[in-house]
Amino acid sequence: MEKLLRIIIAWFGAKKIGGGRCGCIGTFFVFLILYWLLGYVFKVI
Repeated sequence: MEKLLRIIIAWFGAKKIGGGRCGCIGTFFVFLILYWLLGYVFKVI
């Protein structure tokens, strides 16, 4: 369940941050960075 929540939050954030301005590849990299950062957040909580 934790991974699914991380994916949804990272996808939403990447769509908001990189949606349209960066293109598809930029959105993908933003998604990866957010997913990685959320891993640390969920370990702390």
